[in-house]
Amino acid sequence: MKHGKTQQKRKQRKNLFTAPLHQRKRGVSVTLNKELRETHKKRNVPVRKGDKVRVLRGNFKKHEDEVTRVNLIDYKIYVKGINNKKANGEETPRPVHPSNLMITELKLEDKKRSKLLKR
Repeated sequence: MKHGKTQQKRKQRKNLFTAPLHQRKRGVSVTLNKELRETHKKRNVPVRKGDKVRVLRGNFKKHEDEVTRVNLIDYKIYVKGINNKKANGEETPRPVHPSNLMITELKLEDKKRSKLLKR
């Protein structure tokens, strides 16, 4: 995350866990599908609430739905329809790591984001 070229695992972990929010945003970048890559000329983009994503790994593989929440502190993303069932029958949202997702549809209502993609 930080601008240091260290190979030591402990320093890499320290940089990951002590990174400020503006650097953590890059940590929740998700790959784009082929069509979006060609149109925007980018490989990955920081995910936002409202984007449509597809799960690539795990029990919910091939599940495609909207992002409901992005947690920058834990580097986790919450997707609609992905829940854990508790023993009492209650369902709680299950976090997904950004490396296990692919963006299929971007939410481009924000002017700043569309400007960022044109750069």
